[in-house]
Amino acid sequence: MTAFPSLLRGNRNYRYTWIGQVVSEIGDHFNNIAVFSLAVAATHSGMTIALIFLARAVAAIVAGPLAGVVLDRFDRKRVMILSDLVRGVVAAGFMFIDQRHPDMRLVYLLSALLMLASPFFTAGRASILPSIATEGELHAANSLTQITQWTTLIIGAMLAGASAAAFGYQAAFALNSASFFVSALCISRLFLPGRGFRPPRAASRAGVVRPWHEYAEGLRYIRSVPLILGLLLVNIGWATGGGAAQILFTLFGEVVFKRGPGGLGTIWGFAGVGLLCGGIAAHAAGRRLSFANYKRAIAICYVVHGGAYVLFSQMRSFPLTLLFIAISRAGVGMSSVLNMWQLLRMVPNEFRGRVFATMETVTWPVMMVSMMLAGAASQSWNIRTIGTVAGILSSTTAIFWGVAHATGRLPEPARQGVEPEEVEVNGEPMV
Repeated sequence: MTAFPSLLRGNRNYRYTWIGQVVSEIGDHFNNIAVFSLAVAATHSGMTIALIFLARAVAAIVAGPLAGVVLDRFDRKRVMILSDLVRGVVAAGFMFIDQRHPDMRLVYLLSALLMLASPFFTAGRASILPSIATEGELHAANSLTQITQWTTLIIGAMLAGASAAAFGYQAAFALNSASFFVSALCISRLFLPGRGFRPPRAASRAGVVRPWHEYAEGLRYIRSVPLILGLLLVNIGWATGGGAAQILFTLFGEVVFKRGPGGLGTIWGFAGVGLLCGGIAAHAAGRRLSFANYKRAIAICYVVHGGAYVLFSQMRSFPLTLLFIAISRAGVGMSSVLNMWQLLRMVPNEFRGRVFATMETVTWPVMMVSMMLAGAASQSWNIRTIGTVAGILSSTTAIFWGVAHATGRLPEPARQGVEPEEVEVNGEPMV
């Protein structure tokens, strides 16, 4: 853990990226808790939550491929700033929703627009990470980025639940909007000498706009590396149950335990605690795991995740519910840090935008189906039964991964992710 303070002190570029992440992600969770709680309070229907996620999913599916091509063609720093500015304006739109009689069509529209801009930033941040961190810093940078993401989930969800209950939803929406502008300011301070944040092949593609051709080129690269393709399929397998899980968090907090926005915030907060613990464990173990043991660890993580989610869905005690959701998310957290560590080291700079955008986007169609089925089922099925099915589906990922490993279909790939000669550690301008 001592590597984290050292990284923040010594690497100016990463420090500004991290500060922007902290502020914007806390704001994100204020938006999530406020939107979901407002929707359920107004409609008393799990289908409403499913439709919000559906609006986000459709937007992500549309934006993802375009985001990947744009990030591999243009200056990634400028793309990220523009994404933040657009999201700041869209997030402000939620403040005009009537709390007592919300127009759900406006909620769906704003949710979709917010997600439409998001892949340009999130895939961009992953794409620049190997450029702003040295090879020796990369493991710590990856771990801290994801641990921070889950720490902000804990803080943001719990604060948002309490804030929405005490001050209403508008305050949460205002904070979310402001957070994007702070993030844009932080990203504007990043600096790399030479080419900066333009991908290496951007100049050679100037004037030739063939977005589908370029995206297809990225897909061919993914298919050519078995481990990257395997990770893509793992994301899809997880999403079969993971989509339903997003719906069920809200229903357990609002309907099963009847604890309102505070209960919803607590569930999301403990999910964040689990992710944080899993991320810390992955950081501690990551460098010491052999490639074979890494693959075994991923299979175990998904068994733990799905099994604990089944137990979460069956608990009658709220404290035990929180315990098992934390254990379930610990499995997700550990696998996420370990998988991203592999991707950051193996994906060449010229393909980073398309690979990370595809990784983020490909799960959404499956999640969309999972969410819609869970939302529809919640109208007539027991919510705890839906949770059991979701947990079992998520665990099936371990079977696919284990078989692929045992049959030698996941060989260790070449490491092409870090280009040390292009990294300026402190991010200071060279005079």
